[in-house]
Amino acid sequence: MDTPPRIESDSPCPRQTTTAHPEFRLYSILRWIAYPILLAAVVSTATVAIRYRLDLGRVGMIFLIGTVAYLAALERLIPYHRGWHPTRGEWGWYGVYFVLTIAGAGLAQLPVTALVGAVALPKPLLPLWAEIPLALLLGSLASYLVHRLGHTNPWLWRLHGVHHVPEKVNVANNGVNHIFDVVLSQCVVQLALALAGFSMDSVFAVGLFVLTQGYFVHANIDVRIGWLNYVLASPEQHRLHHSTDLSEAGHYGSELSIWDRLFGSFTWHPGRRPDAVGLHDPSSFPATDAVLASLLHPWRPRRS
Repeated sequence: MDTPPRIESDSPCPRQTTTAHPEFRLYSILRWIAYPILLAAVVSTATVAIRYRLDLGRVGMIFLIGTVAYLAALERLIPYHRGWHPTRGEWGWYGVYFVLTIAGAGLAQLPVTALVGAVALPKPLLPLWAEIPLALLLGSLASYLVHRLGHTNPWLWRLHGVHHVPEKVNVANNGVNHIFDVVLSQCVVQLALALAGFSMDSVFAVGLFVLTQGYFVHANIDVRIGWLNYVLASPEQHRLHHSTDLSEAGHYGSELSIWDRLFGSFTWHPGRRPDAVGLHDPSSFPATDAVLASLLHPWRPRRS
């Protein structure tokens, strides 16, 4: 079944608008409510897990699987670009990287857990309703800074650039990462929160939002979040981050867009989209299906 027609003429696959068509109405509704549904799921899941003292690690893993499934379904219902759907072979390679990403996140959690156990306060200094927004601000700032360094520091780019090799942006290849890039970014963000004295409940709630945002901004879905683009990150912005045109490839924040606005890396405006995504110099990294070569790439001699 073809995707219903789009509203904006700047869509990669513009179609004639037929507002009377029921599929069009469903399409139009979905692209506006998809994100609020996701945010509601984050808030409700965090609330239930904290209130009933559930196993936070297990809740986070189940929620991750549900988030990926939800966004993958939306990619079929309201795709931004049909050509960005992963092939069967790409799903296989993306799955390998996803396992490595999960392993990296687990490794990063070890020092965080040890540090939290050593420095955690017996009781939070602030109520959760005040602590969580502060933790989000600090965590998103740390994430922004380490991500920007991943693009500007030559050695760190040799780690992070693995993520930018695919010439598509979709929820499946959000997990295409170098394992040490994941370890570094996770450690920086979570250690910043732990050292600041935030409670485990706050770290969990913020982590759930960060996890969700990471997959949401990468999803190949034709969503709209309107004025929230100036506060929160979105797929509309993150596609520009993957642009081969480096002059528009800002948007280092995956959670909040306020840091991009503050530090001058906000390039999005309504209707703006990249002509192509991937590496500015495709020959500078191994192909995504060369997993071992990608993992060894940071330690190989640089090209002269």
